[in-house]
Amino acid sequence: MNLAETLNLGCLCRTLSPERLRQQLETEPCLQGMLDGLSTTHPHLFSETAVFVDPGMRAAVGQAIAAIERVLALPAYQHHALAHAPEIARHDFGPAGVFMGYDFHLGDDGPRLIEINTNAGGALLNAALARAHRDCCEPLQGLMDASSHLTHINQTFVDMFRAEWQAQRGSQPLRSVLITDDAPQAQYLAPEFALARQLFIAHGITAAVGDARELLWKDGALWHPALPGATVDLVYNRLTDFSLSEPSHQALRRAYVTGAAVVTPHPRAHALFADKRNLITLGDDVLLASWGVSAEDRHILQAVVPHTELVSAEHADTLWARRRQLFFKPVAGYGAKAAYRGDKLTRGVWADILGGGFIAQALVPPSERVVNVDGAPTRLKLDIRAYTFRGQVQLLAARTYTGQTTNFRTAGGGFSPVVVVPAITLDAGASHSLRADCHPSTARSTSTRSPS
Repeated sequence: MNLAETLNLGCLCRTLSPERLRQQLETEPCLQGMLDGLSTTHPHLFSETAVFVDPGMRAAVGQAIAAIERVLALPAYQHHALAHAPEIARHDFGPAGVFMGYDFHLGDDGPRLIEINTNAGGALLNAALARAHRDCCEPLQGLMDASSHLTHINQTFVDMFRAEWQAQRGSQPLRSVLITDDAPQAQYLAPEFALARQLFIAHGITAAVGDARELLWKDGALWHPALPGATVDLVYNRLTDFSLSEPSHQALRRAYVTGAAVVTPHPRAHALFADKRNLITLGDDVLLASWGVSAEDRHILQAVVPHTELVSAEHADTLWARRRQLFFKPVAGYGAKAAYRGDKLTRGVWADILGGGFIAQALVPPSERVVNVDGAPTRLKLDIRAYTFRGQVQLLAARTYTGQTTNFRTAGGGFSPVVVVPAITLDAGASHSLRADCHPSTARSTSTRSPS
C-alpha cells in the first residue's frame, strides 16, 4: 500500500483544531457564534479527520479536468450539448461560472468522474476547515498544516468573481454583489453565504445575501431590498432553478437575458457542464474522435468517465437486469436528490425512473476512510471534490459518509480537508507501524461530536 492508502485506512487521529476553526470562520463581529451554531444545526458538517491522497492521484484529477474542459470548449461539443438545452442557455455573455465542482471516486486505477456541478457549495467552508487542521502524530509532522498554501485562497476566490465581471463588463468597476437563493437563510449552506458576503465586503465590494424571489426588474436594471439604493451589478447565483424558468425568478431571468446584470453561475454553464447527459458524450470515444479530440485526451476520458447511458423504456428490461452494476440519476439533478443505486431499487421507483429524464451510470465504488466513532474504527465512504475555475483547480476537498450518497448525517463524517502526502510505498511492517503511531492510544482521538 502507498502512504495515502495506509493513512486513510489506519490513521485514527483527530486533526481538527476547534479553536483554529473558530478563528477561520468568525473573522468579523457579525460572524461571531457561527461555529457554536453549526455545532447545533449541522453536527456532521465537518469531519475531525483529514483525507490523504498521493501526488499521482492529485495530478490525475487535474489532468482529467483539463481534458474535459478542452472538449467542452469545442464548438462541436457546445452545439451538441445545447441542442437539448433550454433556449436561455444559448446566451453567451462571457462569464464561465464560478465554483465549478468536479466530483470523483478514487480507485486503484485512478480517479473516476461521478458528476460535474455548476454551483458547487462548500468552497469557503472547506478553505476555512483546511486551515484549521493540524499535525496529528509524530510520523506526519509538517504534513498536516495546510495553512501555508491556503493563505491566498480567499484572494483567489475574489479574483475569480472579478474575472467573471470583467469578462462581461470589461474595465467597469464592480460595485455590488448579491448572493442569492430561495429563502437563503433556510438553506443548509447558509453559513457559507454569510462568509461570501464578508469576503466581498473585506475587498471593498458592497454585498448582501437576498432571496431571489424578492428581486425586482425596474428601469432596465436589477434591484433587491437587501441592497437599498443600489442596483445589483453581479449575482452570485446559488439557485437550483438552473434555467431560471420558475415564475418567481422572472426578474433575475430578465436581467440575465438582457445582460443587465452579470450572473454566475448561469444557465449556459449548467447546460454545458452539469447536465448529466453530457457524461454520455464525454464517454463516447467515436464521437469525440470525429470532433478532433486528441488521442491523449480521449485516452484520459476513457479511463476517467464511467460508462453512462440514457434510460429509456425500450431498454428497460436490459437496464433492470444490469441494475446492480448501475447508479441512476436525473439529468438535471443536484445534491444526490432522486439518485439511486440500482441494487436498492424498488419496482415503484423503477417505474418513476422509466418516466424519463434519468441516466444510468456504471457503478464506481468509492474508496474509504477509517475513523474512530465511539472508540471503534469505522469505515466511511469518501469522494473528492475539485473546486475549479476555467479548468484550474483552486481547492480539493473530501466528503466522508455512509449510505448511497453524501448526506452530512454521518457520525464522524462530513467535509474533510485533502492532504497530499509523499508517494511512498510501504511494506506490511512499515504500514503496521505507521498505523500504530496514528492510533488513538498514541495520538489525538476522534470524537463523534461536532467541534465546538
